[in-house]
Amino acid sequence: MSRKAGKAQRLESRIYPSLRFNNPTNERLQFAKQLNVSHIIVHPYAQSYLPDEELPLSTDSKWSFEELLHLRNFIEERGFTFGAIENLPLSFYDDIMLGQDGREKQLENVKATIQNMGRAGITTLGYNWMPNRVWRSSLNRPGRGGATSTAFDMEDMEQAPLTHDREYPESEIWENYRYFLEEVLPVAEEEGVTLALHPDDPPVSSLGGIARLFRNFENLRRAMEVVSSDNHKIQLALGVLSEMDSEMEVREMVDFFVQRNKVSYVHFRDVKNHVPSFQEVFIDEGNYDEYEVLETLIEGGFEGMVIPDHVPKMAGEADWGPSGRAFTIGYIRGMLRAAENAD
Repeated sequence: MSRKAGKAQRLESRIYPSLRFNNPTNERLQFAKQLNVSHIIVHPYAQSYLPDEELPLSTDSKWSFEELLHLRNFIEERGFTFGAIENLPLSFYDDIMLGQDGREKQLENVKATIQNMGRAGITTLGYNWMPNRVWRSSLNRPGRGGATSTAFDMEDMEQAPLTHDREYPESEIWENYRYFLEEVLPVAEEEGVTLALHPDDPPVSSLGGIARLFRNFENLRRAMEVVSSDNHKIQLALGVLSEMDSEMEVREMVDFFVQRNKVSYVHFRDVKNHVPSFQEVFIDEGNYDEYEVLETLIEGGFEGMVIPDHVPKMAGEADWGPSGRAFTIGYIRGMLRAAENAD
């Protein structure tokens, strides 16, 4: 092994360029293997910007031990580490987020899902607190070289109707969030499962009449303090931090959470501009200095997965964006090599 290859391998022994799929088919896992990816995250339900015809888990109200075990073994038997399940379907916990009548039954099911995950050997559950999901005003805005990506313009959303029965103020959503954490974190701790919170995307104060809590650094910090637990961390979605209209730089926010061991794993993507109007772009053309952010993760002692997350769709390729993901994985590997050589 060359000296350079040995250095890169040492750093990649604790920072893992990884991939996420809605459905980890044999074809997609072969793609991951060709990119020398070792860790796989599964996002087991579809959204308009993440289309998929078939999904690996049921989406009724909870996931069973058997289907979780089969999913983990399917991935591990093909030579990968199962990194995380990212996001619960809204039908699992929408009543919890909004404090509606069905929340106690949903809490029972979420706790059962977390228990089943831990017993099936899956140790990380990513989740968000967006009762009306991710919003975009365009799903196919032209970008560099004719690639297309999602975009958001708050002006387009000003006349949007209520998405639910009424308006839900921030104080109410915070109280529902506190209740959720108090109920589920003891179960997560008992089963050895880490819950990883995704920031609100887009990071604005309200959409469709529902307050969006995790739109800024201050509220993300508060989320980690509502209930103290080593099993509660953040999915560090760099693109969402970049979308924020904040006086803090992305690097500063990253440094705060990584120094406190509150980063579960990282979504490495970026946007141009920020709220009230932004567009997702390739990793090398966004707002923040991507190498500086990676250095901050390294210097803070981060150990974990780094995934491309959303990527522009290049001309003539499949909806799940293999070319954009391959570009980002290669870019991350190049930065890791540069960081090793600089050291």
